[in-house]
Amino acid sequence: MATLEQNLKEMLAPAIEDLGCELWGIECQRAGRFMTVRLFIDKEGGVGVEDCADVSRQVSATLDVEDPIADKYNLEVSSPGLDRPLFTLAQYERFIGQDILVHLRIPVSDRRKWQGKLEKIDNDMLTFIIDGQEQVFVFGNIQKANIVPKF
Repeated sequence: MATLEQNLKEMLAPAIEDLGCELWGIECQRAGRFMTVRLFIDKEGGVGVEDCADVSRQVSATLDVEDPIADKYNLEVSSPGLDRPLFTLAQYERFIGQDILVHLRIPVSDRRKWQGKLEKIDNDMLTFIIDGQEQVFVFGNIQKANIVPKF
């Protein structure tokens, strides 16, 4: 699915930027014969309902013309929210010093789920402080990551 997500990103990002928003990330999830295509958008000052509606209309038109998805799908457009998912190394860099919940593809020390403060990034190696100790993960081993909001 990474290929589909990458193709969608390349196809849709310019149109979303034309509407004054940033394409934060894309998730494609299959449930039976149907797929959910979830777009996360962001912009300075935050995303409103109208922004989501405008992007949804524009993206729907593009997807109807280009037809990159063979299956039936539902399109969802939303802001990343307080517990925003992280997709790229550049996004991780913006949140150095924040608590992040990480799910790994391959377990490290018999664990796939980790939560800690992102300390630094060196190439594709991310260093976290977890329970007072450094833990390093390779970016490619991170399946999913979200900011842990502070209230």
